[in-house]
Amino acid sequence: MKILVGIALILCLGTAASAAMAQSELEPGSAHLLSPEDLLKILQAPPSDRPLILNVGPHLLYMQAHIPGAEYIGAGSDSQGLESLRRRVKTLPHNSAIVLYCGCCPWSHCPNVRPAYDALHKMGFMNVKVLYIANNFGTDWVDKGYPTIKGQ
Repeated sequence: MKILVGIALILCLGTAASAAMAQSELEPGSAHLLSPEDLLKILQAPPSDRPLILNVGPHLLYMQAHIPGAEYIGAGSDSQGLESLRRRVKTLPHNSAIVLYCGCCPWSHCPNVRPAYDALHKMGFMNVKVLYIANNFGTDWVDKGYPTIKGQ
């Protein structure tokens, strides 16, 4: 019985440690985050050198304005959005450069980027960055005059 309790404790601690590590991966200042300024520089590279940019936020916001070359996937907080994400990357090599972004609300409240990021990591993708949008896409991208496309 003690062995089973010990194993259960190890599994719980391992799960808690993994969750804490995943949480810290997307904290401001993390290497897994990309600033709007850094993404702007990347967008100036030839198209073949750019990462796959996936919008995992609300469709209405994507239609209003999105990053050039970004593909709309669906909300990362929604099971259909996550399934769409999995389908989109299924055939890609696991070392593919991928940038996720939402911008629906302040970073600390975004329900979409973390589930999408976690889903890609569970699939084995290790070259995933998340665009750090501190306030919202309008304030942190559009209002700065960074390039956008409206509509589909």
